[in-house]
Amino acid sequence: MEQYVETIIRDKMDKINSRGNVYEVGRVISVTDYILEVSGLIQVGFNEKVLIGGHSTGYVSMIRRNSILVSVLKSEKSIFIGDEVVATGEPFRASFSPSSISHVVDIFGTDRMCDETFDDCMELEVENETIPIMDRRAVCRPLETGIAGIDLIYPIGKGQRQLIIGDKKTGKTQIGLDAIVNQKGKDVICIYVPVGKIKKNVKAVYQELLRRGAMDYTIILAAFNDDLPPALFLTPYVAASVAEYYMMQGKDVLMVIDDLKRHANVHREISLLSGKVPGRDAYPPDIFYVHSRLLERGCQHKCGGSITILPIVETKGGDITGYISTNIISITDGQLVLSKKNFDKGEKPAIHYGLSVSRLGGAVQTPEVKKLGASVRRELLSYLDTREVYELANVDEMAPEMKKKLFRGADIIRGLKQSKYAGRTPEQIIRTFTGIMKGQEEV
Repeated sequence: MEQYVETIIRDKMDKINSRGNVYEVGRVISVTDYILEVSGLIQVGFNEKVLIGGHSTGYVSMIRRNSILVSVLKSEKSIFIGDEVVATGEPFRASFSPSSISHVVDIFGTDRMCDETFDDCMELEVENETIPIMDRRAVCRPLETGIAGIDLIYPIGKGQRQLIIGDKKTGKTQIGLDAIVNQKGKDVICIYVPVGKIKKNVKAVYQELLRRGAMDYTIILAAFNDDLPPALFLTPYVAASVAEYYMMQGKDVLMVIDDLKRHANVHREISLLSGKVPGRDAYPPDIFYVHSRLLERGCQHKCGGSITILPIVETKGGDITGYISTNIISITDGQLVLSKKNFDKGEKPAIHYGLSVSRLGGAVQTPEVKKLGASVRRELLSYLDTREVYELANVDEMAPEMKKKLFRGADIIRGLKQSKYAGRTPEQIIRTFTGIMKGQEEV
């Protein structure tokens, strides 16, 4: 204990002798919403935490020749030209409490349901060093979502990055929530990250997960629509740091980011206000790097833990060829495409089985599920190719083989329909679709 105290005193004295306890003070020279231009901070570093006017917090987002730009993360009062900006000499770090499980929290360690800060908060880096390729292992364990169309046909493995993409109101968030609820009793930590959602919607998700006992192992790390955009931008990165914290303890973590299109729009807004050169669709040139360095944090680690990431992206008019969509498709290990047409027909979850892909496929399935899934997928895609042509035809005039094919395809579609929060075990999925493939539907 005495040695520990002596070490602290020695460090303090070294800082005093090297003037490390003297912090620079600058002044705000322009204010553009939540982006400040500050002069007088010569020794400040990129991403360094600064205190503004004694009441606001921000970080250095750009360093120019004679000034710096500061992104404001949290502000209790209005900021004016001439306000003091104090450099802290340390990077901005998020606050996180291990007690956050079962709570709705933000990157400052505050419980957003009761607006109180946890007592046992610790500091977490917003971004850690990239996990080396030698510390990663093959993704081969299944992450069971309880959704037959996913677990059987387009499976997700622990450590995989699987995109969920589709139009508004097609059930994208519901797939993520179903996956979270299905992890009950499986020793998986879940992190749900709503980016820019209204408080009413986040509270509804909290109530649904609480009702089903899923909040016992879930953290909702939220950035609401009325939070400052820099806080919205950093929230998914902080969530990934939290996931890495648990992964290094040997835990499996499931992270659902809802959604990355909103996150991209926030980054575009911040970049335009900061004066960065706009690129395609006015997004800054580094938009691909912004998402790739986030999603690449998902992996199967050699310590036994893993991070599975399910990013969500909203499209318009069913177009998955947009700039942000194609960027994220190229980063992830597959995508679940949701169809507005299927949703309106009552085929829920509204997965478009022709466009969806899992690049790992059978590598994360048991041999029995892999074999069954391959035959079901082959029959299903063959049926979907011919359904629109023959569904209005006279069945009595069809050849027996075609009639059998259409009836079995229709049975598969019915077997894939599921209500929300109605997860199935692998045994139930195998039993149901084995019966269908033998011509005896068994639900």
